[in-house]
Amino acid sequence: MNAQSPDAAPDFDLRGYLLGAWTVERTLLDRSTGTRGSFTGVVRFAETPDGGGLSFREEGTVSWASVPGGPAGTPFSGPASREYLLRPTGAPDTMDMFFPDGRPFHRMGFGPQSGRDQHWCDPDTYRVHYTRTGPDEFRYEWDVSGPAKDQLLTSVLRRTADTAA
Repeated sequence: MNAQSPDAAPDFDLRGYLLGAWTVERTLLDRSTGTRGSFTGVVRFAETPDGGGLSFREEGTVSWASVPGGPAGTPFSGPASREYLLRPTGAPDTMDMFFPDGRPFHRMGFGPQSGRDQHWCDPDTYRVHYTRTGPDEFRYEWDVSGPAKDQLLTSVLRRTADTAA
């Protein structure tokens, strides 16, 4: 039997851990051009009306030194947001993430197996790796590859004092 980190234990309450407000800092790298960018903002995980899932709402500012796919040297900075729905999987240490329209996205967890997943978004593959770095911080990295995109997106989330979601 392999030793597991406490985060990989099946009794880890992912829903309870996520609930509340987090800051997010994301680095963006378009590997095809070497263009770099960033995103800073807030993520709120709030209870869904049915009490079993969580809504995920991210709001902030995205900045690119040069817009990927746009004219070279044209910087961009502006508001950005996204929303997802997390639903229980039957195991407290993982949750399934869905797009707002109900389409499945990927599974989220921090365990050796559950911390990695992927999503196909035609024509590219999105691979994610989640890591819990402490009681009030976690990170995830999206490695996007395919004919349309070649990007690396690294996010660090830190719990805020504002726990009202």
